[in-house]
Amino acid sequence: MEKKLRVVQYGVGTIGGGIVKLMLRKPALEIVGAVDNDPNKVGRDLGRVVGLDRDLGVVVEGDLKSAVPASGADVVVHSTRSILAEVAPQIRECIGTGAHVLSTCEELCYPFHKYPELSASLDAEAKQRGLVLMGTGVNPGFAMDKLVLTLATACQQIDRVRALRVVDASRRRLRLQKKAGVGLTLDEFTRELEAGTIRHYGLSESAWMIADQLGMSVDRVEEAVAPIVAEMPMRSQYFHVKAGNVKGVKQVALGLKDNDEIIRLELEIYLGAAEPQDSAKVSGVPNLEMKVVGGIPGDLATMAIAVNSLPALLRLKPGLRIAHDVSMSFWTGEGVATMAAAN
Repeated sequence: MEKKLRVVQYGVGTIGGGIVKLMLRKPALEIVGAVDNDPNKVGRDLGRVVGLDRDLGVVVEGDLKSAVPASGADVVVHSTRSILAEVAPQIRECIGTGAHVLSTCEELCYPFHKYPELSASLDAEAKQRGLVLMGTGVNPGFAMDKLVLTLATACQQIDRVRALRVVDASRRRLRLQKKAGVGLTLDEFTRELEAGTIRHYGLSESAWMIADQLGMSVDRVEEAVAPIVAEMPMRSQYFHVKAGNVKGVKQVALGLKDNDEIIRLELEIYLGAAEPQDSAKVSGVPNLEMKVVGGIPGDLATMAIAVNSLPALLRLKPGLRIAHDVSMSFWTGEGVATMAAAN
């Protein structure tokens, strides 16, 4: 019987739980451990925690050391928080297990500009152990960077790049609606924005990834966040929004060169978005434009990208890698063991 790729799931929330259920559909994967800091999950069988009607024989532990079996693991899939500075100790702990690490932490997707010293440190730690560390997801990691870079492959010259992602917040979970400021007054929105709770993490990282990979010599990346106000009362599954209150957020990241806007990434997340989409436009030779009508579903795509990237992760050179390093494709769930052994 062919050896399976042994995986530990670190974080069993909405995203981590969805990743677990998707991994169960991949024959070449074996979930050998799980960890979460929620006391209501610790000590329970992983299958019950993620909403299955059966046990998986894997108990959710409260710490990573207890979750990794004596025989070890090949990969730790890390799904906890968005801010790299907050999860860096967790990432280091994952590397310490001797397993490759794939994380959905948004800021890990391209941390080199915001966290140059931390990036170098994590890269060195992974290389020292011969491991791959990579952050990925739908945004950043795909919709507003990887997809743009793929489109740019067909260009001979690139002058400007624009990407637009519009998300109907009414179709998304409570946590995302809160991050979009749904239901807040304008004063409350301002306070939450200053506190750092209203924003999408990873937009600047996507802009820098595009700039560096396309050699666009950006001087700086600037971000702006603004509320989208409801013109009439509206409801979501979780909130009743009064007219004049916030129904969502618009966030823009600009890549500037000598004050000239050469990269523009726009993200709009609000209730009742009339035309959800993911679109990209590359101006150059030739001019190219693409649009995903309806947009790429955030949670489902994040789970899929994480699991589909696992085989490609094993082919990368050790160190801190990025989504652009990976040849992404749909994975049936077969044929991982040979690559794992070779690595």
